[in-house]
Amino acid sequence: MEINFTPLLPAAEVLLTALTVLILDLFLEKEEKGLLGWISLLGLAIAAWMVFLLRGSQEGAFQDTYILDSFALFFSALFIGIAAIALLSSLHYLKETDIREGEYHALILFSTFGMILMASANDLIVFFLGLETMSIAVYVLTGMWRARSASSEAAMKYFVIGAFATGFFLYGIALIFGATGSTHFGRLSAFLAQPGLEAPLFFHAGVFLLLIGLAFKIAAVPFHFWVPDVYEGAPTPVSAFMAVGVKAAAFAGWARIFLGQMTPVREDWAAALWMLAILTMTAGNLLAIAQTSVKRMLAYSSIAHAGYLLIGVVAGGDTGGQALLFYLLTYAPMTLGAFAVVVALKSGEQDCESYSDYAGLGWKRPFLAMAMSLFMLSLAGFPPLAGFAGKFYIFRSAVVEGYTNLAVAGALNSLLSVIYYLRVVVLMYMEEGGVEGKSLAAAPFLYAAIFLGVVGTLYLGLLPAAALDLSRVAFLSLR
Repeated sequence: MEINFTPLLPAAEVLLTALTVLILDLFLEKEEKGLLGWISLLGLAIAAWMVFLLRGSQEGAFQDTYILDSFALFFSALFIGIAAIALLSSLHYLKETDIREGEYHALILFSTFGMILMASANDLIVFFLGLETMSIAVYVLTGMWRARSASSEAAMKYFVIGAFATGFFLYGIALIFGATGSTHFGRLSAFLAQPGLEAPLFFHAGVFLLLIGLAFKIAAVPFHFWVPDVYEGAPTPVSAFMAVGVKAAAFAGWARIFLGQMTPVREDWAAALWMLAILTMTAGNLLAIAQTSVKRMLAYSSIAHAGYLLIGVVAGGDTGGQALLFYLLTYAPMTLGAFAVVVALKSGEQDCESYSDYAGLGWKRPFLAMAMSLFMLSLAGFPPLAGFAGKFYIFRSAVVEGYTNLAVAGALNSLLSVIYYLRVVVLMYMEEGGVEGKSLAAAPFLYAAIFLGVVGTLYLGLLPAAALDLSRVAFLSLR
């Protein structure tokens, strides 16, 4: 059987770069290992170039269990961008914390490879392989700061809970296979399309277990309890990578499975997902208000944003799918940028996470304060920033598809989030004290990551048309 390797090129390039970094790590002296970060970024740049060259492709490999379409290319580009910004945020941080650079960069790349595999999977088994490749790499990344006990504790919590979620997902695959005789999305779609079909009970049980497994990965309520401790204990660039990359990968799977080939399944579970979205938004925002740590606040904020993203899943249809993908695009730069500012305030062996550390930052480090203000306002949904555009289209999709009450709940939750986002802005400009943060000369590449976040947040808010069109084309390729 002849295998078409073209669809594998972006993922294979990321994997090859990860292996190259691992091998070179064995031969470089400690003072030379900064080179590995640049090799990782070069590999990601080549992978992004491949994605660009393959735009518009519609090909499959391994009997169409792995496919390259506009949807897969959209998410491949997104994951590559997320990994690149995470690596830029890490270059100075790794030297300060004495984290092993070769292992760190390779694990970021392995995790990115798993994410691309998830977005391109057209079979539950292939999706599971991508999910586990991503998850295992992130478990290790969480515990990379070995000198800090909180990092090891966070890794253990994440591993135990992640293994628990994996069990749900794998058992769900087994039940679906038992009911249909296949794990291929196309065959599952054909099974559901049979006229007069009454799907067996254990098929619905399998779908329920899949939903639980994915709910753990996106940190939907009530499967969210691991998030604040894991995000707080992990190295801050890893927290950013998890908050954006892992969440985007899980929603890529959700869209591919439940909004694409298996749309009838989403319709069967729409009421449950409706409740899940409201609980996730509300609990995330209420718990974020009570935090005294900016890093934990951002962790609970990510839970609330998972709730907003679930609105797109509930709405479904072309409008909901397009809004879901566009929201993921807008969520990436503002969240990565906010975590990068937290990295910039790191002092010695400690992350500066307390709200009081941000007092007076507007006068000590104007660019950092301006950037953080922009990210906080965008996350809260203020126009004309990316967060406003993302929320506008996600709420609009709910109204168009007949879920007006869900859109109202989302808008009210967005107003609630203003309380804790503006708290950071007020402290930076209206209080004294705090820490100074790193200067541009001390960490130029970290400032580059923050600048990219600022540009992305402004561009997607002011000129969203091109990104909306990309989101529409990517989602329609699932049909």
